[in-house]
Amino acid sequence: MVNHALQTDITEPGRSKGDSVPGHPARKALDSTPGAARLKIVLIGMNHKTAEVELRECLGFSHEEADAALQSFQDAPAIAEVVLVSTCNRVEILMATPSPEAAVEAAKTYLARSKALEVKHFEHALYILEGDDAVRHIFRVAASLDSMVVGEPQILGQIKEAYRSATLRKSSGVILNRLLHKTFFVAKRVRSETGIGDHAVSISYAAIELGRKIFGTLEEKKVLLIGAGEMAELAVEHLIRHRSGTIFVANRTFERGVELADRFNGRAIGFEEIPDRLKDVDIIISSTGASGFILNRNQVKGVLRARKNRPLFFIDIAVPRDIDPEINRLSNVYVYDIDDLKDVIEENIEDRNREAARAERIIDEAVIRFRGWYQSLDVVPTIVALREKMLTIAEGEIRKTLAHSLSHLSNEETAALRRMTDALINKILHDPTLFLKNDGCRGGKSVYLDVTRKLFKLDEE
Repeated sequence: MVNHALQTDITEPGRSKGDSVPGHPARKALDSTPGAARLKIVLIGMNHKTAEVELRECLGFSHEEADAALQSFQDAPAIAEVVLVSTCNRVEILMATPSPEAAVEAAKTYLARSKALEVKHFEHALYILEGDDAVRHIFRVAASLDSMVVGEPQILGQIKEAYRSATLRKSSGVILNRLLHKTFFVAKRVRSETGIGDHAVSISYAAIELGRKIFGTLEEKKVLLIGAGEMAELAVEHLIRHRSGTIFVANRTFERGVELADRFNGRAIGFEEIPDRLKDVDIIISSTGASGFILNRNQVKGVLRARKNRPLFFIDIAVPRDIDPEINRLSNVYVYDIDDLKDVIEENIEDRNREAARAERIIDEAVIRFRGWYQSLDVVPTIVALREKMLTIAEGEIRKTLAHSLSHLSNEETAALRRMTDALINKILHDPTLFLKNDGCRGGKSVYLDVTRKLFKLDEE
């Protein structure tokens, strides 16, 4: 169901529709004020709470696929602006649209067509948020309040990268540009003003914790890391703290594997060496961006005799998964994927959850402030604010002048001076007011309103 908020229309003064969200102090619908921007903010997506890893794998986007998706969304009449966020734990499409229902249908249709999957197979996992709810959601995601691991920092970088792609593609505009810049500001404030980032917790940390619980200790346990990206790097840092044994690093780009191994006194191996190395290691942590399995059941089965019944643990933190889940059926072999880490994670985030309440208050405040800016994209508040600023400046100058060089003026002369000032302001603002009110802005009215507010510094922030 689509929530109606942030839905006022600059071409329809006095229009107000949509309901506030009950039970929350900051969730007053953004359309409760007469007038506002024609475009509504709507978000459609799924995450680790609504979709299993198999479905997230099917609907995830590579960098190239995301670029193609942005192009397709730009061609959709119902979508004016769009940013696409795709990570291992979520796929979300953030849009500014004159027609939320049509935009949502366009997004669903593209997902189904591009992923060769009928809508009925993934519709149950989707959430659709509009207005205040969509704004609050993107703030919470960037602040890592909606992550599997509350407080993990990676998601903010992923949203920044998604926004960068949108700006390069020119698929974001006035509305989403402002929203994303505000999103980054909110996330930074949450990080600096709360303890939500304390006590290092991440997917990588949870993976190491799982290994430690399995073995009791990681000391002298040999570990193979498949992939040398950020997740692998974080995993190595945690392994070193737990005094693990030799750390082997396998990466498709051998130079990158060598670089990571050298930094932590590990050993780099070639990707083709992975099956043979399974004979020696105790734990395999895999986090590549591969589109298929790195290891299958037959490869692992072939090394079990050489291991002499020593247990072998796979911790797969990649999406799509790197490790064939059928491997888990082999004797003395155990496979955990990213969803299996949830239980481990829950034991490590109690402190962060307490800090999350403070973060929510920061976000509530930010939603209210963004709502104020959004409503300012209506013509009437902008013109009123512009006139009030002109009058304030003029009144200040008149007072200074009357207190000094024109202090001899009579009351009648002072009144005449003020009338002349009002007339000047009316004449100066006449053409800009007509331009903003009428069709001079054409389809880019929100752009001109935003520029007007910036030129004259009408917003306090």
